[in-house]
Amino acid sequence: MCNMEIYSAEGKKLEDTVLSLLDRNLYQNHHIYQDSFYNSVRLAQTFLDRNVSICGTVRANRGIPRDPEGEGKRLNKVQSLFWRKGDVMVPVWKDKRLVEMISMIYDATIVNTGRKDRKTSMEIKKSNAVVQYSKFMKGIYRVDQYLSYHSVQGNL
Repeated sequence: MCNMEIYSAEGKKLEDTVLSLLDRNLYQNHHIYQDSFYNSVRLAQTFLDRNVSICGTVRANRGIPRDPEGEGKRLNKVQSLFWRKGDVMVPVWKDKRLVEMISMIYDATIVNTGRKDRKTSMEIKKSNAVVQYSKFMKGIYRVDQYLSYHSVQGNL
């Protein structure tokens, strides 16, 4: 972790908070992995204008295209579909539940994970965006774990 600000939604938009935290990394072809709390299609397009690519989970109410036919809800396990708005892709993947992502780094390719399903012994396949997101977010989850051991409130 190189920069931190506690977001309380008072007087500053989430998008402005995220951009202020990353201001020294903009316009440098960086890839950023972020979870659903910070992601939106609008923020992805803002990052695109600043030469930054993102990949991460996204909440359904954060500007992802509506699914008028309900295709996402009818997906079977390990099926996927995606929507694209310019360079911003929103892959939807069905695992145990529906996983919605934003990616400007990876395409909609389905890849082998190198693991097998315990029940069927079949190779587990996932969207490449999901696999890469999981790989790169491990470090963030570890930082969250370490921060949970040390109260931020005690340092204010």
